[in-house]
Amino acid sequence: MSESLNHTKGTFVEPIFGRMLTAMVTPFSADGSVDEEKTAQLAQYLVDNGHDGLVVCGTTGEYSTMTDEENERVFRIVKDAVGQRTTIIAGVGSNDTAHTLHLAQRAEAVGVDGLLVVTPYYNKPTQSGLLGHFTAIADAVHTPVMLYDIPGRAGIPIAPATYQKLAQHENIVAVKDAKADFSAATEVMATTDLQFYSGDDGLTLPWLAMGAVGLIGVTTHIAPQLFRTLIDAVVAEDLSQAQQLHRELTPIVTATMSCVPGCVAAKKILTWQGLLDSPTVRLPHVEPTQAEETLIRSYLEQSSIASTLIR
Repeated sequence: MSESLNHTKGTFVEPIFGRMLTAMVTPFSADGSVDEEKTAQLAQYLVDNGHDGLVVCGTTGEYSTMTDEENERVFRIVKDAVGQRTTIIAGVGSNDTAHTLHLAQRAEAVGVDGLLVVTPYYNKPTQSGLLGHFTAIADAVHTPVMLYDIPGRAGIPIAPATYQKLAQHENIVAVKDAKADFSAATEVMATTDLQFYSGDDGLTLPWLAMGAVGLIGVTTHIAPQLFRTLIDAVVAEDLSQAQQLHRELTPIVTATMSCVPGCVAAKKILTWQGLLDSPTVRLPHVEPTQAEETLIRSYLEQSSIASTLIR
């Protein structure tokens, strides 16, 4: 793995989990059950197409509508399929610290490489509550922890001062940032060793430019080679190519992330690409309406690789 993009304390550091990762959808059969064969095949496809790691059973993986047993089973399927070739990060967050800890310990027993722990949603704890929540998880496991800051879903951000305290824990090593407060993130990156990952597909280039080590994407399911080339262009300090790829990816990102929830759009497009048998999602998600599907197609058709996205 090449040098990190993240300057911390004046030195380059190696990305802990790799540079391009996908928050992987969980393939379901038409009856709503986990399609274990397609889950393994999709993981293999992503790794074969430039991924350094996979986030399994995160928001896009619909973990919140899956049982603990289903989540653990998917951890094992992906670990068995590609664990020798890539890093596996298990989504274990919830708004209940005890439940998060239970999921984290189950994932650790599988042998994953990292744990993605989201800000507790709905409860809206104080910053002291966030500190206690994340610390309790990190204290109880040996697997490295990535914090997931997404106030649009959780209702609250993780404040820079809280990050600075959490960074003192040797087991808290990274952040998936879907907050896009670049000023706050710069402060945290300048004062801690936490490695930041873009949690917003459309902001990959600005995140990398300001020091993030990589991307955890959804659109990376759909256009992995373009994202891989974009990231590699930044590493090579080829700003012109990176800008061109950023613009080229924009309609694909819009199609995947702006019309319907990301997991819904990604599954539909993956079905069009022949990579999934079914775009099935679990309630409260539903498949796109005809109007939404037409809108998704209209954006994809603006892409230079449209013929590979709609078949």
